[in-house]
Amino acid sequence: MSSDERQELLELYQGLRVADVRDGMDWNMMHHYGSMSPDIRPLFRTRAYGIARTARYLPFQGPVPKLTPEEYTEWSGWYYGQVCTYPWMDDVEEGDFIVIDQSGVDVGLMGSSNGLGGIKRGARGYVSNGSARDTDELILQQVPFWFKFASQKMDQGRIQFDAKDVPVAVGGVVVYPGDVVVADGDGVIVVPRKIAREVAKYARRELDHDKVDRRKLYEELGMPLDETVL
Repeated sequence: MSSDERQELLELYQGLRVADVRDGMDWNMMHHYGSMSPDIRPLFRTRAYGIARTARYLPFQGPVPKLTPEEYTEWSGWYYGQVCTYPWMDDVEEGDFIVIDQSGVDVGLMGSSNGLGGIKRGARGYVSNGSARDTDELILQQVPFWFKFASQKMDQGRIQFDAKDVPVAVGGVVVYPGDVVVADGDGVIVVPRKIAREVAKYARRELDHDKVDRRKLYEELGMPLDETVL
């Protein structure tokens, strides 16, 4: 994707809610596609959107050797260097939304350190069909994260890297690199790149209409105007 196209898509989806994008998909006859299953939920109430960057992980398929704690420390370093790697992290660009298929494994593949590291590189949020750990710190750091559950477990002996920049299935939706991902308290929705402009057009129309209608209600009720109606 060219930098011009990335910037165009990011501008088109700025400020759009998941509900607006869902409406935009419906206006393009995509009623049964795009919305991730309701069990993919936000770690905390926030909003994020971006361009999908994908990674896939699989359950670990090798043996865990019997080791002393000292030997385990050395084996752990080998595991992170050779088995459960994060090669996609070096590719992160400003505006990416990281989509991780971790095969549902109960392991904290992402946590407070690498989660924040991705944000430093330009990631705007994460979504996984598995879990994360250090969730208290992720909330404190305001790292936008949508997942199925929190985990206590480290990667070693549980999960291994498989591929990056490939189609992945998360929350019942196939996500391709370059698709647009929008997430908030209503969940996560994915817009195929090829129809992203048309979807944004109708999503924006729905949002604008909603703002006008709700602003009238605010005024009638004497409520102070906020950013959602301005």
